[in-house]
Parts: sequence; C-alpha cells; structure tokens
Amino acid sequence: MWTRPLLMLVAASSAMAAEPPLNLHELVEEALQRNPGILAAQKRLEASRQRPAQQSALPDPTVSFGWNASGNPLPGAGLGREPTANIGVMASQELPWPGKLRLRGVIAKQEASAEEEQVRAVELNVVSRLKQAYHRLHHTYEMQELLERSRDVLRNLLSVTEARYSVGKAPQQDIFKAQTQLSMMETRLIQNESERRAREAEINSLLDRPQDAPLGQPPDDPVEALSFTLEELQAKAGAAAPELRRDEKMLQRAETALTLARKDYYPDTTLNAGYYNIGSMPPMYMFRADLRIPLYYRRKQRAAETEQAAGVVEARRNYEASSQSLLYRIKNDYLAAETSSKLMTIYSKTIVPQARFTAESSLASYENGTTDFLNVLNNYMAVFDAEMSYHEQMQEFHLALSRLEELTGVELMH
Repeated sequence: MWTRPLLMLVAASSAMAAEPPLNLHELVEEALQRNPGILAAQKRLEASRQRPAQQSALPDPTVSFGWNASGNPLPGAGLGREPTANIGVMASQELPWPGKLRLRGVIAKQEASAEEEQVRAVELNVVSRLKQAYHRLHHTYEMQELLERSRDVLRNLLSVTEARYSVGKAPQQDIFKAQTQLSMMETRLIQNESERRAREAEINSLLDRPQDAPLGQPPDDPVEALSFTLEELQAKAGAAAPELRRDEKMLQRAETALTLARKDYYPDTTLNAGYYNIGSMPPMYMFRADLRIPLYYRRKQRAAETEQAAGVVEARRNYEASSQSLLYRIKNDYLAAETSSKLMTIYSKTIVPQARFTAESSLASYENGTTDFLNVLNNYMAVFDAEMSYHEQMQEFHLALSRLEELTGVELMH
C-alpha cells in the first residue's frame, strides 16, 4: 500500500541531495531584486518623487488671441476706422498667494517620504515571509530525518517482538501495535514531504521563480541565543520600524495640509496683459490684476480648514495606535522567542536524554522479559515526541525572530 508514495519520497530525496545547500543571505538578496511586490512598491516610490516638482510649480500661463470687429464679424472689419475694432493678443498668469506652492511641494515631499517607508515595510515583509518559509523548509528536513530514524527504531523493535512471538514469549497483538506505529510513521513522512514541497513553492514564488524550481537543503546552522532585551527591541523599533515612521510622516503631512488650508483664505492673483492693434490708430495696451475674493469663507475655506484639522487628529491617533500595536506585537513575539529558547534548552539537556535512557533501559528489560511491549513502545514514542517538540520549538524560535525583524526593522539573525 505504501510502495508508490515511499518510492516518490526516495526519488525526491535523491533529487534534493543533488542541489547545493540553500544560502539564506543569497535568497534574501535575490528576493530584494526580483520580488514583484517589492518592484511594484519601488515604482510607486519613483512616481511619488515626481509629484513635488509638479505641486510646487506655477500654473501654466494662458495666451488668448482674438479681435473686435465693427460692421461685420470678420477679422479686421472696421480696423483703423472704428476705435472699438482691434486685433490683439492677451497673456494671463495665475500667481498663488506666497507660500502656497511651497506648502504643496512640502506635502508632496512628505508623501514621498511616507512612500519610502512603505517600500521598506514591503521589503521587510517579503524578507520575513522568505525567512519563515526557509525555516519551515528546514524543519521538514529535520522532521524527515527524525521520522526515518524513529521508523528504523520501530522496525528493530518489531524484529525483536517477532522473535519473541516466534518462541511464545510475546502475544501477537504486540506485533500489530508495532506495525500500526510503523504505518503511522509512513503517513507522517508523506505529510512531511507534502509540507516540504509547499514551502519550496512558497520560496520560489517570493523569488519570482517557477513554482517547481529545484531548491537545495537548508544547512544546520547553530541556534543563536537571545542577545537583546525586550526594552532594547522596543527602543530600536521606535527609531527604525517603517510602519511607525510612515505614520509619523503622514502626521507631518496632515499638519502641513492644515497650514495650507489656513493659507487658502488669502486670495490668489491672476495677472493679465494684452496688446491690441487698431490699424492706423495708436496700438492699445491692457494690464489687469484679478483677485479672488473669499466671499464664501465660512462655507468653503473654513470647512476645508476644519476638515484638515480633523485629518491631523486622525493621523495623530493612527500614529498612537500603530505605536501601541507595534509594542504589543514586539512583546508577543519576543516572549514567544524567549519561551522557545528556554524550552529548547530543557528538551535538549533534560527531556530528550532522559527519554532516550528510559527507552533503552526498557528495551533491555523487554528482551529479558521483565517488562511488557506496551511500556517499551510508549517509551520510544516518548523519545520521538520529545525530539519532535525540540525541533518544533526551534522552528517557533526562528519564526518569532523573523517576525521581530519585520516589526523592528533590525536584523536579529546573522
């Protein structure tokens, strides 16, 4: 029943062995250069950097051509005979009140600065997802080794049980129990293989590679101890976290927009100048300044100022909410990493060695007939559970550090 899946598993393992080991730093560099989400964010940043020049520039001037005719509507009719007949040109230039253009440019620059932080946030998110997929992939290899080792132990135990059964020292049900555990190990191996392929597909998608592009095996890197405190991380996040810096830039943008709304009360000016040819009579020149009168101040400008003031309060509350949420998430992931680190120490130095010693002792007692098979089987499964828990805590430790790197903008794994 298990022949075909196991053959697929062996073939996949042989293909994996042919690939060079994965290098996490190289994967990160490739993701920063190829990930579509990062590239799209960079293009949005490039576009936002073009807005300050547009917003701070004067409006385009307008040029008008026309004539006034006397007697008929054709151009030049009555020219030189009637003082109202003329052909001329007029130019107009709108001049916003001093400071308005500068403020619009400042707002656009602040929006571009916020977009820079957004690019950094996207990069950190992609790198965090990549590292999490990498460590989950590494966990599948650790689990495959553990499952295969436990399967070999169960096979040896089954052999001992069959030998004892052949001489009438063990009931047949002990053989069935061992075979059941072996079948369960086989199902876990198949599930683990599926998880490995899913994590490889996730890494390839983040690198913009084909989904089935081959990947090597992550090397067994030593687990680094926590070299930072929660307070240090939270302080670093206040200065480097892109999520917080983006909200800070948007708060500055809202405050500048409020200043601009208050300046909108002051009128803009449109300068007009014209030249008119009147034929044999002297040419006529025209100059005019048009001022906008804030007649509807209470209905429009004041409402706009109130709107921007509400926007400032909203931006400030968003900044405060982001700060509180960030501190909570940092603490949550830090506690997860700290807990996993402590549990790894307990599993590796206490629980796993004790479980192994107990299992080996019970096997010797079983061979001598002083204990039953179920006790031996439970002891060996306890070894498997303890080792599996150790690797799961190692995975959780690395996942928590990956999330902390995204939250703080600080590299924590070297």
